[in-house]
Amino acid sequence: QVLLKSDAPTGDVLLDETLRHIKATESAETVQTWIELLTGETWNPFKLQYQLRNVRERLAKALVEKGILTTEKQNFLLFDMTTHPVSNTSEKQRLVKKLQESVLERWVNDPQRMERRTLALLVLAHASDVLENVFASLADDKYDVAMNRTKDLLDMDPEVEAAKARGTEMIWAVLAAFNK
Repeated sequence: QVLLKSDAPTGDVLLDETLRHIKATESAETVQTWIELLTGETWNPFKLQYQLRNVRERLAKALVEKGILTTEKQNFLLFDMTTHPVSNTSEKQRLVKKLQESVLERWVNDPQRMERRTLALLVLAHASDVLENVFASLADDKYDVAMNRTKDLLDMDPEVEAAKARGTEMIWAVLAAFNK
């Protein structure tokens, strides 16, 4: 269950809107339910008021404004579609290198000692099915080490790991939700 500890504004429009939705719920919802609601992936008519509107478009727009993505129109047979390819490959490479280093050179073999943002990034890369792409440029032996270490990390019991350290509960809850 997601319980709101603070509704103080974060300064991020989407996060603040999410906090307002969580605060407005009458009963606590699960992480899985919030993921479905906030991404617009639910069709529960009683929960539609909690959905973030146009979340993907808003996220893409924010990344375009930061110069990470660009906006292009592509023609797919009978209709035009807006796409958002990466325009700042150096930022993408920085994240790829950070993840590679975190599971190779800076591997701590203990998720409680791992930087929270790195742990979250690994979980999201796994959930987005791009983790193999992150390690694809590595030599075969390093690729195997990186994939084995991340597999071991992602195979850990999220409930057990969430109980061990404060501050990573939500990361482990998201992993559990994506693993269902």
